[in-house]
Amino acid sequence: MSTGRQKFPSLYQTIAANDDGLEGHAYIADGGLDVLTSDPLNDQPGTNPEQLLGLALSTCLNATLAAIEKRDGLPHTSQVHTRVEFARDYRGFQFYVTAQVIIPGVEVSTAQQMVDLAERRCPVAKLLSGNANVQIVLVDHIDFTTSTV
Repeated sequence: MSTGRQKFPSLYQTIAANDDGLEGHAYIADGGLDVLTSDPLNDQPGTNPEQLLGLALSTCLNATLAAIEKRDGLPHTSQVHTRVEFARDYRGFQFYVTAQVIIPGVEVSTAQQMVDLAERRCPVAKLLSGNANVQIVLVDHIDFTTSTV
């Protein structure tokens, strides 16, 4: 079956697996990460897709920003915090994702250019691009006191 996409040589691959559903565990097939999973709407211990998505975007985007900072001869000061909200709307269940980025010590217009470039280069941000439920914003401080839903 053809996927219609061009295949390039893989630089890295992993296989993430979940055999139990939401209540159980998920793991990386070649060893390493193995996490307890649970429904975000109960108080049981474990992680959930919302948390994993937030970590994926925060980590990838900040790693991309670190590379940009290094290229520009700047110390790595960027921070990325991502809120993932789970809600139901007229289309059913949805994730609403807001990544807030701060880059202390960098002038606002330069920092915005860096965030824009990182958003275009980060594979996770590219995967999520074009989705109206996803926002990546430069801020002067991290503040998630108000909901975006």
